[in-house]
Amino acid sequence: MPKESLCPRHLRPLERYCRTERVCLCETCAAQEHRGHELVPLEQERALQEAEQPKVLSAVEDRMDELGAGIAQSRRTVALIKSAAVAERERVSQLFAEAAATLQGFQAEVLGFIGEGEATILGRSQGDLRRQEEQRSRLSRARHNLSQVPEADSVSFLQVRAALLATGEQRELLALRLALEEGCGPGPGPPRELSFTQSSQAVRAVRDVLAAACASQWEQLRGPGTHEDGLQKLGSEADAESQDPDSTNHQESEAPRDYFLKFAYIVDLDSDTADKYLQLFGTKGVKRVLCPINYPESPTRFTHCEQVLGEGALDRGTYYWEVEIIEGWVSMGVMAEGFSPQEPYDRGRLGRNAHSCCLQWNGRGFSVWFHGLEAPLPHPFSPTVGICLEYADHALAFYAVREGKMSLLRRLKASRPRRSGALASPTDPFQSRLDSHFAGLFTHRLKPAFFLESVDAHLQIGPLKKSCISVLKRRCTPEWGHTPGKDRQRPLPQLKAKPDNGSPLAATGP
Repeated sequence: MPKESLCPRHLRPLERYCRTERVCLCETCAAQEHRGHELVPLEQERALQEAEQPKVLSAVEDRMDELGAGIAQSRRTVALIKSAAVAERERVSQLFAEAAATLQGFQAEVLGFIGEGEATILGRSQGDLRRQEEQRSRLSRARHNLSQVPEADSVSFLQVRAALLATGEQRELLALRLALEEGCGPGPGPPRELSFTQSSQAVRAVRDVLAAACASQWEQLRGPGTHEDGLQKLGSEADAESQDPDSTNHQESEAPRDYFLKFAYIVDLDSDTADKYLQLFGTKGVKRVLCPINYPESPTRFTHCEQVLGEGALDRGTYYWEVEIIEGWVSMGVMAEGFSPQEPYDRGRLGRNAHSCCLQWNGRGFSVWFHGLEAPLPHPFSPTVGICLEYADHALAFYAVREGKMSLLRRLKASRPRRSGALASPTDPFQSRLDSHFAGLFTHRLKPAFFLESVDAHLQIGPLKKSCISVLKRRCTPEWGHTPGKDRQRPLPQLKAKPDNGSPLAATGP
């Protein structure tokens, strides 16, 4: 017998397995130190663990696949962030260079304006200065010559003066006479205004405007939501550039259903929230009935509205589920976890308050509701409705599901503020309501919610492909510590549509 098969203490064969401490034992150890523990034969424990091994390996493979997809997505995100940062640096550097070139051009123009103004006014002033100096020089010479005329008698005075005129001093005398006739006042003073001296005021105004604009843009750049908006922008760029499969921010009118199934989330109806006039079929189907059902007392049960919530709460990531409209008027959407189920009918209904929103089928058409406002939709009836909650993106989208295709009915999301602070759709009352209140809905954990309005209303949680069951199990409510009940494994009864009043309702199964 191999040494590994013997007890190191008693040198006896290892024949028992202790599940309490997960060790192999001999009969002596089992009777002494491990008395009272859960002991089984080695062959029985091996058979059990061998039976569980495929499940463990499958779970490991699923987790490895999930981690592989997450790693690939993280690598794409890292590469995208780096490339976006490089591109943004290049754009910013280019814009700063253009701004600097604009300022340099403005500086050259202002300095040229100062130079031109200086040359014009200075040339005029210097010309006046030269003329005044020349005139003063001539007058000085004329005065000197006249001072040499003797004053003895009139004959001598006139003879000397005639001699001066004969020797070419007549111009000085004429200039002196002209000066005496016109008067010798001071020369022209400085100009009243130097136009180029206003340049500093203009440059100061530009500096102040530039400083204020820089401060304003910097505050806006550092304001709340910057990183979130940046990540949302990166997400949209990733959709466009790499077709990232982990984002649902698609604006096309149609998209393949398989794309959304990786976000599939199991919705199980919570019987502790169901109104007494709602009959549940397992955890997937619900129908409104005329006779009240004697449910046990529950603080989370709706008392004034025929509503029911899904189990679990959603507070991160992306979730997708489908609803089959079997009959009647129904509404489906999400509701805040802490919303009081005792609210009166007018304020407690799905979509009639700030704590919930929904898609409604009223027998004639679809419409979306939020905070008491309704927005009709032009789309025709679809018995299968897909609901995609993008919690991180603060968005909720409704789709019509037909033959593996998803047609977008409406995507609810607040508009981004423009640079001026105005919102994108101020003329649409419903969008304005979303802009002002929809983000507040995502400050709570959300639950799938359903409202059966008419007395014959009937719906069920739609079936999803078997290929995404492993994904569903990983994304279902045990994530919040909930232990699934036995009803999860029970098949639902076959539910058939009963069109009423000509409603185009189609049959569907579980």
